Amino acid sequence: MQTNEEIFEAIRRDPDNAQFTEQGIDPLYHFEKEASVLIVSQAPSRSAQATKTYWRDASGNRLREWMGVTEDEFYHSGKIAVVPLDFYYPGKGKSGDLPPRKGFAEKWHQPLLELMPNVQLTLLIGMYAQKYYLPNRKKTLTETVAHYSEYAPYFPIVHPSPLNYGWMNQHPWFMTDVLPDLQAQVRALL
Repeated sequence: MQTNEEIFEAIRRDPDNAQFTEQGIDPLYHFEKEASVLIVSQAPSRSAQATKTYWRDASGNRLREWMGVTEDEFYHSGKIAVVPLDFYYPGKGKSGDLPPRKGFAEKWHQPLLELMPNVQLTLLIGMYAQKYYLPNRKKTLTETVAHYSEYAPYFPIVHPSPLNYGWMNQHPWFMTDVLPDLQAQVRALL
């Protein structure tokens, strides 16, 4: 079994990632050997890649609020890992960021997950993460999130982006029913 450091270097040396490595851009994920909570999302944002810090923006503030954790717990508890579907910013598309590259998660998730045997809860943030990890998901993201309890130990949620305010206003059950359960599960594992 490879170490996290060996996997990190293998990702950097992978020819599929040469365009990033040549620019001095390292893969962005957060490995914790003792993690009990794993966060899987699409890919780092442009600002996350530039600052080399994941979830330190308005979306990250909301995600921590939804999880019921402090910034210190999120970054320093040793219990929360972050493994997006792609460890590099995929670029801008017509209506937002491009999707994560195909084949990336297939290549790199399993070796990393094998190094984190204590993960008991995996947050699947957004449609791409849910498509990858939930082959039996519902027809829509809304239905999948509404039936989150069917997917344990996975916990599908919407992206905490300010762009999703409209969705949250249309689905108040997310705040009143889903988030208290998410917070209770996260708290129990920390």
